[in-house]
Amino acid sequence: MSAPAASLETRPRSSPAVVVATLSLCGIVVSLQQTLLLPLLPLLPEYLDTTADSASWLVTATLLTGAVATPTISRLADMYGKRRMMALTLAITVLGSLLGALSDALPLLIGARALQGVGMAVVPVGIAIMRDELPRERVPLGVALMSATLAIGAGVGLPLSGLLVEHLDWHAIFWVTGLVGSALLVAALVLLPESPVRTQGAFDVRGAVLLTTALTAMLLALSKGAQWGWGSPTTLGLAVVGLAVLAFWIPLELRTPSPLVDIRVARRPAVLLVNVASVMAGFAMFINMLLTTQFLQVPKESGYGLGLDTLHTGLWMVPNAAAFGLMAPVSAWLIRRVGPQVTMIAGAAIMAVTYAARVFLSENLTQVVIGSVVVGVGTAMMYGAVPTLLMRAVPVTETASANGLNVLLRAFGTSTASATTAAITSASVITVGSQVLPSQSGLNTLLWLAAVASLCATLIGVPMLRMQDYAEEGDRSGAGRPVQVVRGQVLDAGARPIRTAVVTVLTPEGEPVDWGQADSDGWFNAAIPTAADYLVVTTADGWQPRSRMMHLDREAPVPPIVLRDRLRLAGVVTDGEGAPVIDALVVLTRHSGEAVATIRTDHEGRYEIPRPPSGRYVLTVVSRDGAIGARPITVWEAARDVDLVLGTPLA
Repeated sequence: MSAPAASLETRPRSSPAVVVATLSLCGIVVSLQQTLLLPLLPLLPEYLDTTADSASWLVTATLLTGAVATPTISRLADMYGKRRMMALTLAITVLGSLLGALSDALPLLIGARALQGVGMAVVPVGIAIMRDELPRERVPLGVALMSATLAIGAGVGLPLSGLLVEHLDWHAIFWVTGLVGSALLVAALVLLPESPVRTQGAFDVRGAVLLTTALTAMLLALSKGAQWGWGSPTTLGLAVVGLAVLAFWIPLELRTPSPLVDIRVARRPAVLLVNVASVMAGFAMFINMLLTTQFLQVPKESGYGLGLDTLHTGLWMVPNAAAFGLMAPVSAWLIRRVGPQVTMIAGAAIMAVTYAARVFLSENLTQVVIGSVVVGVGTAMMYGAVPTLLMRAVPVTETASANGLNVLLRAFGTSTASATTAAITSASVITVGSQVLPSQSGLNTLLWLAAVASLCATLIGVPMLRMQDYAEEGDRSGAGRPVQVVRGQVLDAGARPIRTAVVTVLTPEGEPVDWGQADSDGWFNAAIPTAADYLVVTTADGWQPRSRMMHLDREAPVPPIVLRDRLRLAGVVTDGEGAPVIDALVVLTRHSGEAVATIRTDHEGRYEIPRPPSGRYVLTVVSRDGAIGARPITVWEAARDVDLVLGTPLA
């Protein structure tokens, strides 16, 4: 149960700088936990007396648990408290580090890496805390830094891993992350305030289990496909199972009250476009890291490689990580000056152009490093803009869940990049002495694919420029300090829930406060700064909207909002002489072909059907004597009268 509003309003708060610094350091240490082991993979089979295929599970385990934990913990953060879930996530990752530090057996190390993978959820939960706690003008900088932490940690992790292994036992990589993680766990509990914004409802266990099954199957197919064979029954079977479970899970979520992932919000065009662009960005970002490492490490005898060792390769990756950190304030400034859409488009365009240039300019160390850094600059701009776009397009109560899904989709993009790289580099090889190396043509193909993915993200951003969902007033970050969440229900006159309802809450002066999408039982959540009178606007496809002043207070039940009047599509069917056509068949179909409604005209030639969702349709009428008529219509008004005159009977 949430604390009373009064106590939450008067609780002490940390300064914005402390909140940003604490959360950013948490993100960096979690990223370090996931990347420090990567440079050791070629050595682990010898250390652990196992095969390379078995050792690769140390990476796969982290990927799987991260993908599963991110949407689950993000949803729990919205429901039970963001600081609480942040602390729980950090505690699990610290436990994983300590288990790894004390283990030499492969199964225990795989378990340790699985626990560390849970840390991926720190980023979306941290972004949600920033939205709740920072003043609006500080949010873009905070979320840009938080989004960049994964890349910063990865860039720092490569040389740090080399230094630790060169001077200490390889278990030191677990000791370091465990100790730093423990310190940050204490800092999070002491310095971060608990958010009062809590979504009410029951946790969707069934949805979590099904999504876990789908993600595990698909990510196993992606991450292990190169080893098992892309056409093997195991790989194809897992891919089919994952897609089948996902296809079952989506409509189930639409019917589930308080779903794990609110599909109604996620399928809104403003949210969907951001998420698709994020998949492309994740793909392009990881291609940069993978190929830059290849160019730096492949022997000079290949004709294109620079032949650096692991330590020096990691050191030359540091400028890429530095670019992410240094670009965070620049991205925040751009977001405030030109908007997150333009910032995202510019970042994606920079990535596309740079990748295309790298096909021809990767001949020496300077070109490779500069190309990697410029791609990093573009990626930092994209990653800084995406959370702002999401926060402007989703309700306050959905911040962690929406960002959790976005981080998951970015991770799916990176997994696809890894699988694509493995497939192309294993199919296009050259032999140098006794070594089998990726060919330069294969790496160039990957550069072109990254350029195409970046270009797609650029084009996806163009229609976003005209969408009002991203207007600045849609982001309630730091505005009014939402301190309580109210929950209500939208019903029709027969007390049946209206699933398509959207409820918008404004102040009596018309300032936006929050909005909520009704679930399958008609329930909605909305965050408000304090108990007071608010203007509540309720809309739903096919219903007459309703606006009313309501007193909203978490301590008092919100009266049901009843929509009584259905909107209609109506008209009169007449013949060529103006006489009504009685008992004619009236059929409404979508412009894309699906049937929507069927009815017959009454004794006055009239028909009336519930108004369908806005869009393009075809209205067809067939009389008893065979006369037929049809016309295209566009539905967008509150109600629509469409009359139709039939021609001569058909032969």
